[in-house]
Amino acid sequence: MQFPLRTILIDDEQLALNRLRRLLEKHPDVFQIIAEARNGAEGLVILEEHRPDIIFLDIEMPLLNGFEMLSRVTTMPMVIFATAYDQYAIRAFEENSVDYLLKPIENERLLKTIDKLRSLVINGQQSQVQNPYADNLLRLLEQMKPKKELFSLSVKTGDKILLVPLSEITHFEAEDKYVFLNTLTGQKYLLNYTLTTLEEKLPNHFVRVSRSGIVNTHHIGEIQKYFSGKYLILMRDRKSSQLQTGSTYSDSIRHLIDL
Repeated sequence: MQFPLRTILIDDEQLALNRLRRLLEKHPDVFQIIAEARNGAEGLVILEEHRPDIIFLDIEMPLLNGFEMLSRVTTMPMVIFATAYDQYAIRAFEENSVDYLLKPIENERLLKTIDKLRSLVINGQQSQVQNPYADNLLRLLEQMKPKKELFSLSVKTGDKILLVPLSEITHFEAEDKYVFLNTLTGQKYLLNYTLTTLEEKLPNHFVRVSRSGIVNTHHIGEIQKYFSGKYLILMRDRKSSQLQTGSTYSDSIRHLIDL
């Protein structure tokens, strides 16, 4: 990959598209605009046809939105989101794409993107990595797929199979090779799921807090600071269960509960 980067612009707002084109045309040594699209479906066609180095992509568009379009791409280009999304979503984009630009896009902000691109292209030439963000972006798209709505989990007790409502589940814990479901009333049931599988199935208010624990944030009674940046989570169940967070999970815990 080398400059100027073969560039495609994808946005359903003509004014935004015109503004972005004018900004990029001020930097012909960096961007060579080869095509434009007004929606995700059209963008997918021209992207597969031209195989650009980089795309500037809006998110909310007719026919296919930006995420739906990217999920169907066979060769992932570098992606810069041009979006009006809120700050929470933008943090995810920043970690998984080259950059994000909040509308209306200003030239001063674009210059920072160009500096980042220059660094990426130089490093890519040295390491032969064409798009260091491709795998991350694919993982983000997978995470953003809507989950099937789940209301209960089945557990076996003797000859019976019980359906335990999610609203009554306080937490899950792994012990050795086994995973147990815990309820508000203090009941404990063996499950046939791994914690990783549960993470994928459960709604967002169930949060992985350690390698061995998932908690229902609706039933957290108290959170105490613990050693080495960890936390102690006290649940509102009959047993007043306590779970210690893992060191690699502390950032997500702080974000989710606004500590």
